[in-house]
Amino acid sequence: MILIKNAEVYSPNYVGIKDILIAGRVIVGIENFIEPPKGVQCEIVDATGLKLVPGLIDAHVHIAGAGGEGGPATRTPELQLSMLVDAGVTTVIGCLGTDGMTRSVESVLMKAKALRHEGVSSWIYTGSYQVPTPTITGDVGKDIALIDEIIGVGEVAISDHRSSCPTTNELIRITEHARVGGMLGGKAGIVNIHMGDAKNPFQPIHDAVAKSELNYKQFFPTHINRNDYIFEDAKEYGKKGWIDITTSSYPYFPQYEIKPSRALKLLLEAGVPIEHITFTSDACGSLPDFDAITGELKRLEMGMPSSNLRELVDAVREEKIPLETALKVLTSNPADVLKLKAKGRIEIGKDADILLLDTDFKVKHMFALGQFMKRDYIALRKGAYEV
Repeated sequence: MILIKNAEVYSPNYVGIKDILIAGRVIVGIENFIEPPKGVQCEIVDATGLKLVPGLIDAHVHIAGAGGEGGPATRTPELQLSMLVDAGVTTVIGCLGTDGMTRSVESVLMKAKALRHEGVSSWIYTGSYQVPTPTITGDVGKDIALIDEIIGVGEVAISDHRSSCPTTNELIRITEHARVGGMLGGKAGIVNIHMGDAKNPFQPIHDAVAKSELNYKQFFPTHINRNDYIFEDAKEYGKKGWIDITTSSYPYFPQYEIKPSRALKLLLEAGVPIEHITFTSDACGSLPDFDAITGELKRLEMGMPSSNLRELVDAVREEKIPLETALKVLTSNPADVLKLKAKGRIEIGKDADILLLDTDFKVKHMFALGQFMKRDYIALRKGAYEV
C-alpha cells in the first residue's frame, strides 16, 4: 500500500488538501487525514506543497510508428515508454494513420500489449486513414467487440489530400459498425476522424449525421487547430460534439496552427463546453508540410507526448484558465469520450494513475496503476531496448 499525505488534490475538480491511500492498482481512500494501515506494509509519500492530479490520457498516439509521406526513410519509430513517463502520460490510445498499406493494425495491437506489460494502460483504434479500413477480423465492429484492446476506429481521414474520400454511405457504415461493436463489447465504439486542410472540413460528418440515425458524439475529430478556417468551424461544431486539439504540431507550423493553449481559451470564449474538448499529442506521427501548388513534401517533423503537459501549463499560466478546468482536456474528458471508466479522475475505486506536480508544474512523482514510474523527478522504468 502507498499513503500520499497532505496533497493539494485536483480530481480534476479542486477538492482541497487530502491524504490518498492506494492499495494495489486502485485508490481506496481519500480523506482529510488517513492513519497508516496497521499490519500491512505501507509506504508514506509526503506531498506537502505538491499538486496531485490524475495521470494524463493521450488519446491519439502512433505507438507503432507512422509517417512515410517522404518515402521509406521518413517512417517514424515506435513510441518508447520513457516518452510517456517524461510526459506524465499514464494511459495511451494507439492508432495507425496515413500508412494503412505497409503497416498493420496487428503491429499497433502488439505495441499496446507491450506497453501494458511495461506498466501503463493502453488501448487502440482499428483502421487507418484508408477506406476500406484495415482490420484484424475483417470487420471494424468485430474487432471492437472481440479484442480487448480495441475501443474504436481511426484515424479515418476526411477533407485531406491523403484521404480515400469516403462517401457519406461509407462513413455511415463504418460508424454504425463501430457503434454496434462498441455496444457488444462494452466499449466506446467511437470513430476517430483525421481532419485535413480542405475547406468546409466538417461537412462529411454533417452529411453522415443528417442521412442516418447517428449523432455527432459518435465521431471524435482531431487536428481542429491546424488552420484558422477549420478552427472557426470547430467553434460551432464543438457545441454539438467532441473536438480534439493537437498539441505537438505547435510550434513547428506557427504560420498555420492555432497554439493549443490559446485554442482552448478561444473555444471556451466561443461557448464550447469544456467537456467537449480534449488535447492529444499525435506523438510519433509525422508532421508534414506540403507545397500547396505542387503537392511536394517540403518538411517533416515528429510529435512528442510532452507537448500535452507543455500546453496544459501554458493554458494555466498564459491563458489564465483555472487548473481544474484545463486538466479536464487530458483527464476526465478523454476518459468520458472513450468510456474508460476507471480512468481520468481521483476517486475511490479508480485506477491509481497519479501525478504529483511541483510549483513549476514539473512531475516530481508519477504512479501508473499504483506503481511508481517516476520518483523525485527520476524515471524508474524504461522500455525494452532503451538505453
